[in-house]
Amino acid sequence: MIQEDRIHGSLYTSEAVFKDEMQRIFREGWVYVAHESEIPNRGDFVRRRIAGDPVVVIRAADERINVFVNRCAHRGNLLCAEDRGSTRAIVCKYHGWAYDLQGDLVDVPYPAGLTADRKGLGLTKLARIDQYRGFYFASFNENVMPLMEHLGKSAALIDRACEMSPTGKLKLNGGWVQHRFKSNWKMLPENDVDGYHVSFVHPSFAEAIRTRYDEAALLQSEEDLVSEARYWGMGHTEIDFSKAYKSVLGWFGCDEKRYPEYVANMVKSYGDEGARKRMTMGPPHACIFPNLFLAEGNIGMFEPISPTECIHWHTPMQLENVEQGVNDRFKRQSEGAMGPAAFLLADDAVIAERAQEAFGQSGGWLDLSRGMEREHEEDGVMVGHLTDELTNRGFWHHYRTVMAPAPKPARIVKAA
Repeated sequence: MIQEDRIHGSLYTSEAVFKDEMQRIFREGWVYVAHESEIPNRGDFVRRRIAGDPVVVIRAADERINVFVNRCAHRGNLLCAEDRGSTRAIVCKYHGWAYDLQGDLVDVPYPAGLTADRKGLGLTKLARIDQYRGFYFASFNENVMPLMEHLGKSAALIDRACEMSPTGKLKLNGGWVQHRFKSNWKMLPENDVDGYHVSFVHPSFAEAIRTRYDEAALLQSEEDLVSEARYWGMGHTEIDFSKAYKSVLGWFGCDEKRYPEYVANMVKSYGDEGARKRMTMGPPHACIFPNLFLAEGNIGMFEPISPTECIHWHTPMQLENVEQGVNDRFKRQSEGAMGPAAFLLADDAVIAERAQEAFGQSGGWLDLSRGMEREHEEDGVMVGHLTDELTNRGFWHHYRTVMAPAPKPARIVKAA
């Protein structure tokens, strides 16, 4: 179903494929779950879902974050019903069983009736938890590869986002917006790094704004577009607009005079050359396989629900130690690009849902060959024209590797 230059549409509709994805990709691999700034203090928690299972991400101590299945070990009731909050202990509202922040059962009402060993009645903890620059990932699989091996070269994309801040740290405290798509989840990472559709799906965006973004992505001839598609390996993909930006904060729709304090703090942290390079390139537009979206001034997540339904999450990226006007501008741009009445995300939802409807039951073959002959390697990263389908091919070829069945052991036939 996945060939070098095409894929089969049944990958978006099959219940069996979806079930296999939830196991191989979302349970056995690394999945982004939360940012450290969402749970800064002991007892702070947020709710998420992984492969259909509710989980709670909670800070147990200053440097320790746990991820538990959000389910009581007694009768399976949901423990944390709020999307976020803070607590000294995790207490089930059904029968009052209480767990500490390490997931251990510490109190049971009417304990004389409990015959089982408390040590075996703790919360189900995900097997592996790790972080890179405050981005926390988790896996149900004890034998999952090291996180840095999974991230590979794409760690540089997270670096680029974080280093928009003078301290190198982000704050995701602007609140999450969720959009429910009636489409398969894989359309989200595909579309979010597809540079070919922009001028056709989002023409009103180009008409409403006049910034350097126009020249980076919209309404240019094929020869004039200098932005690039990039495949970083391991399923991680990017649309790189940075070559189209020629001035400090041009990607932000302003110049350096608008926020002199921000510019000065960046220079203090990274030096004049390093600061100007970062502030000219701007934040990345990239997907970290399978579910993290570094969406320039936003951070996003992809949540599969069923073969034909998913949720697109996003929150405005906020920078630590910057003047309030900078973060306010990120919020306003987030509202304009990805909010409920925004220019971009609503268009993308329509396109995804039309595609899902068009697949029907048979699916058919989908062509991914555009630009195969002109993609090339630069420092271990595959590079193509902005309008090429390099990113989609990269995603699907890694997906094929992850989803490939494990080889069966050789059958030994004894001689008669």
